Amino acid sequence: MKELHIKKLAACGEIKPEQIPSLFEKEQIAYHAVDNVNWKEYPYKPEMKFAVAHTGDRILLHYHITEESVRAVAPADNGRVWEDACAEFFFQPDEKEDVYYNFECNCAGTLLIEFGRVGDRMHAPSEALDSVSRWASLGRTPFEEKVGLCTWDLTLIIPVSAFFRHSILNLDGLTARANFYKCGDLLQTPHFLSWSPIDLPKPCFHCPEFFGKIYFDK
Repeated sequence: MKELHIKKLAACGEIKPEQIPSLFEKEQIAYHAVDNVNWKEYPYKPEMKFAVAHTGDRILLHYHITEESVRAVAPADNGRVWEDACAEFFFQPDEKEDVYYNFECNCAGTLLIEFGRVGDRMHAPSEALDSVSRWASLGRTPFEEKVGLCTWDLTLIIPVSAFFRHSILNLDGLTARANFYKCGDLLQTPHFLSWSPIDLPKPCFHCPEFFGKIYFDK
């Protein structure tokens, strides 16, 4: 099982999502590759890395991606963002429970949040979606697929209140499970990459048994 220690950033004040890349550079936050091609039928592997830190009450997340085409058709939050150029964070706050959250965001910052068990998911309320600050280097306007090598960045600030079915007050010292993904179901070259490897016969990200373990520093 993969493991990841998430550094706490102390006294960083109010942060705008577009400031995260420079903040992570200053704080020397490590980046991790999302490079597991789990299904031979989908061999294409865009370049993707992510970095994550926390402030006690917020998770800060930065994706950096280079791929052969991009698409951001989903018109609004809680839409079909996984069909676009999409980066995803699945989070299981308590590994003793079988419930987890999925945060799926396309390259224009359009976000889907769901909660529940495998096969029994519910959409997050608008309050949870609105609480997640986002910045997308390609802008926030939907667009049809653009073919050609493209490098893009996406940052999210996820407050603990976004975990709307839990009462998490502080992330300090929390041990949880998670996985990070890159997909694009309707891109010219569909692909399904993961940080923690998945051993299933066909593409499926809703598989908490293959999540890695993450530790939030105090």
